[in-house]
Amino acid sequence: MKNFKNEAKELVRQMDLLEKASQLRYDAPAIKRLGIPTYNWWNEALHGVARAGVATVFPQAIGLAAMFDEEKLGEIADIIAIEGRAKYNQFSQKEDRDIYKGMTFWAPNINIFRDLDGVEDMKLMAKIHI
Repeated sequence: MKNFKNEAKELVRQMDLLEKASQLRYDAPAIKRLGIPTYNWWNEALHGVARAGVATVFPQAIGLAAMFDEEKLGEIADIIAIEGRAKYNQFSQKEDRDIYKGMTFWAPNINIFRDLDGVEDMKLMAKIHI
């Protein structure tokens, strides 16, 4: 079995400073000499895989949270994960690594301010008032 952690460390060791910095961008360029393809990690799957073609769309996060059903949320997360992986594999086969086609999904948002009255963001599951 491959040791991905060691392989990643070896790749980073071989990068110069500019190459390392370039990989911190959401639209990280390819490093051809190391066999690293372009990668765009601007993607979202808050209530389904967004924007890159057809996918199952679930209710907005506040509606999902209002179910108070952790098992059902787990099933929804599994579906989103399967669809996300399938889309990534399909796009990768075509070398299509544009925005919304990576395997990094931003969701759900975390309300680090714990400000339930001042934040008007329907993406925050913390917005439920009981």
